[in-house]
Amino acid sequence: MSTEMIKIFDTTLRDGEQSPGCSMNTSEKLQVAGILVDLGVDVIEAGFPIASPGDFEAVKQVGRQFGDRAIICGLARCLPADIDKVRDALVDAEKKRIHVFLATSSIHREFKLKMDKNQIVKTAVEMVQRAAGYCDDVEFSPEDAARTELDFLCEVVEKAIAAGATTVNIPDTVGYATPTHYFKVIRHLKDNVPNIAKAVISCHCHNDLGLAVANSLSAVEAGARQVECTINGLGERAGNAALEEVVMALRTRQDYYDCDTRINTKKLYPASHLVSSITGMTVQRNKAIVGQNAFAHEAGIHQHGMLQERTTYEIMRPEDVGFRGTNLVLGKHSGRHAFKDRVSQLGFNLEDDALQNAFKDFIILADKKKTIYDADIVALVEHRLVETADRWTMRSFHAIGGTNVIPSATVALSCEDQAVPSDAATGDGPIDAVFNALERTIGIEARLDEYQVRSVSSGKDAQGEVMVEINVNGKVYHGKAVSTDVIDASAHAYLKALNRADADRDAPVVEFGSTELVP
Repeated sequence: MSTEMIKIFDTTLRDGEQSPGCSMNTSEKLQVAGILVDLGVDVIEAGFPIASPGDFEAVKQVGRQFGDRAIICGLARCLPADIDKVRDALVDAEKKRIHVFLATSSIHREFKLKMDKNQIVKTAVEMVQRAAGYCDDVEFSPEDAARTELDFLCEVVEKAIAAGATTVNIPDTVGYATPTHYFKVIRHLKDNVPNIAKAVISCHCHNDLGLAVANSLSAVEAGARQVECTINGLGERAGNAALEEVVMALRTRQDYYDCDTRINTKKLYPASHLVSSITGMTVQRNKAIVGQNAFAHEAGIHQHGMLQERTTYEIMRPEDVGFRGTNLVLGKHSGRHAFKDRVSQLGFNLEDDALQNAFKDFIILADKKKTIYDADIVALVEHRLVETADRWTMRSFHAIGGTNVIPSATVALSCEDQAVPSDAATGDGPIDAVFNALERTIGIEARLDEYQVRSVSSGKDAQGEVMVEINVNGKVYHGKAVSTDVIDASAHAYLKALNRADADRDAPVVEFGSTELVP
């Protein structure tokens, strides 16, 4: 019996972006889409075109640039305007999919939609037919399927397939299901929907009970052949099934599932860190597959076993997911070719300009610290990968603090390459003073909600990575930067977050369409 291939449907750019503070601009979405294509993702859900002009443009650009290498998908409610927007957004995509959804559970029918079962079926059929008139590849999702009566779920799925749905997604929208429950739902559909063989069954699980990956794997075991997931498990509330965990579970336990994916697993670690850098959502140290501790062995008995035979305590090799640890790799006399080779080994593909800029950063770093580790290289490369043309840039800053001294800072910025007058501020420490001075100069008042500092590698001269989360008028923005000087990293991280807030301040307000709860 040959191994079956499971389609990976990535919704980082749509559901993942719905995590508070994780919104991405078009440039950032294109960067994430690029690494998803390199990963080998089968379907990329690029956004919800009706939601905003920005989402529409992002879906259009992703379809234009990557629609020949992966299926590019847009989400739509069962409304004609939504479906037409997806059609228009995907006009340049060679491979395209329209994904329509409509809630089916009794609680959603009664309280959200105020529609009866007949109205649900009629609307679903009409809108699937509309989508099928534009595109051969149509996915239908009965939202909150895990809490929908099984007989009604079978009816809706059967009629959606008859109307033209080529994929039927069974969302556990609120993370209510358990593995056995979800298995029974998928198996019931396979056994009781007469035309189920004409469509691919997909699963879309949320992580409210921490069961998203387990439920997804149960769905595969029951017969689902597409898994919807996100990098690092990003998504609404507690998130979605984590792509890297689903993929490596299927790869590592092929003996049990007899299934695999087309994912290039050596790109998982770089993909995880790129998405973390762009969204500002830090990956927890003990996160499976891509966490900093995923391949660390502290206990003496584990270390002894590893020395004798790796597989005693390691079911995956770090290099299989692109994890390189903190191995010492380069010094200040290493040349550009050695740097380029190591960047490639770490799983990154940089354009010539980005590579040259990263190499310049490396040379500067090599003058500051004796030993440079893989983790340092990754930090430098990520900075160049997520580089954006920010309106405000730092020319210089000066901060003072200490015992019996009022902490103060002076900053000198440029706005669109034009120098602006320096400004100064005080604070309860030098970092707070820098933040206050940046706010004064740019003219934005922000509330600092989160501030994190971590060492990228080891040693007193290690780079410090700073992540900040600010709140401006109720909206959340992230910033991230690295430097051997944590005050410098803090200043640049805060400036990055303020730039994002400033971009929103200047953006025109356009009412494009309301968005309700989605799968």
